[in-house]
Amino acid sequence: MKNFGITGVAGYIAPRHLQAIKDTGNVLIAAMDPHDSVGILDRYFPNASFFSEFERFDRHLEKLRRTGSEGKIDYLTVCSPNHLHDAHIRLALRLGANAICEKPLVLNPWNLDALQELENDSEGKVNTILQLRVHPSLIELKNKLLREESKIHEVDLTYITSRGPWYKFSWKGDQHKSGGIATNIGIHFFDLLMWYFGSMSKVEVHYSSEDKMSGYIELEKANVKWFLSTDRNDLPTEVIKNGKSTFRSIKVDDKEVEFTEGFTDLHTKVYSETLDGKGFGIETTRPSVELVYKIRNEKITENRTVIHPFAKKVLGIK
Repeated sequence: MKNFGITGVAGYIAPRHLQAIKDTGNVLIAAMDPHDSVGILDRYFPNASFFSEFERFDRHLEKLRRTGSEGKIDYLTVCSPNHLHDAHIRLALRLGANAICEKPLVLNPWNLDALQELENDSEGKVNTILQLRVHPSLIELKNKLLREESKIHEVDLTYITSRGPWYKFSWKGDQHKSGGIATNIGIHFFDLLMWYFGSMSKVEVHYSSEDKMSGYIELEKANVKWFLSTDRNDLPTEVIKNGKSTFRSIKVDDKEVEFTEGFTDLHTKVYSETLDGKGFGIETTRPSVELVYKIRNEKITENRTVIHPFAKKVLGIK
């Protein structure tokens, strides 16, 4: 049984991590979040210590480490806002613990280099959550694509997840804190596509605003048109009629990839593999971090010879 700490325990994604810690037979020792609406701890780990100040949380974990207590943490789960990931991973490494961090691991590629150096000098390892890589249907597609090595595929990625006005007023709506749309909601899909089709060779951005982005990527074995949005108005009519607020679609050579189900226990699967020493480390996540950084800093391309159908609608292109 391993001891865990967690940052960002009041956040949206934290319950999946709490469930994964519990499902893998481990225990949460301490939790931290500046917000104190953390009653969910009673459902999973009612005896966990809680701190609303990072400094006191840091001091508590350091004390457990120095005193050689059986309560010292082995893993620190990082669910804090994206711009804090780097600092909280550093805390884990200073404590000699491993880190399991939500996506994106960091916002900038050079942060990965610094973490790599710290990891090399530490007893701990840095891991991230790339849960689409353990989705059974997506693994099956990966194996199928491996049998078609010489083919260049045409891919359409569409991900629309409706968010209310709160989103733009939270840290998620601040590009300096979240990395913007491509980083905050797109990085899992970009990682998946690069896992399937290889590294990038060309990037175009056709549209960019605070709630949607679209562009084109050339990978080793695929040409990808992509559209990401948090605007409910972009949802297809049939999705709204069905009372749903999210639409995700990946088409490979005009064939829809079916992966609408099977998302409930993916975090637990990632935790199980990480605890077995098969986690997704710094170098695994580097290509997607570099890609979204490039997207975030790319100028809008006026020559849109390849453009996603949803982007055409936004831009009024017939």
